[in-house]
Amino acid sequence: MRNICVVGTGYVGLTTGVCFADLGNTVTCVEINPEKLEQLRSGKSPIYEPGLEELQERNMRAGRLRFTDDYAVALAEARLIFITVGTPMGHDGAADLSQVEAAARSIGQHLVRDAIIIDKSTVPVGTGDMVHEIVSTYTRPGARFAVVSNPEFLREGSAISDFFKPDRIVLGSTDRAAAAEVAELHAPLGAPVIIT
Repeated sequence: MRNICVVGTGYVGLTTGVCFADLGNTVTCVEINPEKLEQLRSGKSPIYEPGLEELQERNMRAGRLRFTDDYAVALAEARLIFITVGTPMGHDGAADLSQVEAAARSIGQHLVRDAIIIDKSTVPVGTGDMVHEIVSTYTRPGARFAVVSNPEFLREGSAISDFFKPDRIVLGSTDRAAAAEVAELHAPLGAPVIIT
């Protein structure tokens, strides 16, 4: 099983983290909002999704799921790092990538081992290159990492079912080995994987 970090515990992030933990992985979720972090640590979900809170509690009790606001702690053992932060629409209709940029900076500043950074946030084409550039700027010399795009297809009200029974997994990366490793992570789901 894998060591996973999930940055952001909104709808996509919390569902992703909880479900990967339920598959037997060790997952640490980063949440920088103190009130939300306290709620998560107490086993309560800040979002409503049928069955999510029960899965969260079960995996916390099993020691596979934890929550922190400390990137150093979250990234210490993580091989796979999911960025799942919000990308709200700006006044001009374009995605506001400021939270993705902030997450990439924090990852770069705290990356201590080889890793694959997976962008699950809803972002425009080319964001993977931006994330790679930001992490490269802030990380230690010689750090090895790759960026993989992995768009989410979760629907509110059926996100857990959508996670465990996807009709496809889509991955995009210029690093084929990294994409293959992310595909392997998804193998227990039994869905076809499309790598672009």
